[in-house]
Amino acid sequence: MHISLFKPLAAVALMAIAASAIGSEHPAIKRAVDLPPSADLGYKIEARQRGITLGGESQLSWRADAGSYSINNVARAQLLGKILESSSEGAIDAFGLAPAQFSEKRYRKPQATVTFDRAGKALGFSDAEKTYPLLGGEQDRNSVQFQLAAVARAAPEKFTPGSEWKFFVAGRRDAEQWVFKVLKRESVKTGMGPVQAVHLAKTPGPDSKDQQIDLWLAPSLEWYPVKLRVSDDPDEFVEQTLEKVEKK
Repeated sequence: MHISLFKPLAAVALMAIAASAIGSEHPAIKRAVDLPPSADLGYKIEARQRGITLGGESQLSWRADAGSYSINNVARAQLLGKILESSSEGAIDAFGLAPAQFSEKRYRKPQATVTFDRAGKALGFSDAEKTYPLLGGEQDRNSVQFQLAAVARAAPEKFTPGSEWKFFVAGRRDAEQWVFKVLKRESVKTGMGPVQAVHLAKTPGPDSKDQQIDLWLAPSLEWYPVKLRVSDDPDEFVEQTLEKVEKK
């Protein structure tokens, strides 16, 4: 799930052939959820990699109604134009968001599609042959932010420093367990002024080449993601910060 200079997030993803899947075992964790209201979210983007700084913006459309949801995101960079287009759509079930399909089109790369076959209970990829069993609660890199927000809205008193929240998340070519740990409450400078937000971090495992993901959710703004940062180290990062919200 590597992100290069031209791979900014909107921050960010299995039983037909379970025997052939690597690392396919994952728990089905059922939690209470309260989905955020539908909205259009606008973000500014700042990225720095290989000594180059790049700015831009992204527009995210979040819709949840009548047992289904959709997330559509488009990111543009200065001089380059559109650099990322991604979407996630599916149903709302007892676990919360239940993706049916996730797609991602990156700058100068073909589109990748991830399919959550609920009837066949398998998660598959257009860019890879491996599959994972669908046990319930699996997410993709777009939906996990809003699933996390929905869990927080349902039980805000549990989002205390040190608490951990696990999700099985699919990317372009594989899936793995993500663990978000609550760090603390912080003030985030947004386009609408400073906002108090809960800072969570997903750190890579000891043998993982994945990046660290920091996510800030704002209780006063329906727990929408107000900031997302993906980094390899302090000098190599992609960061997006909320500029505006329009509820639908």
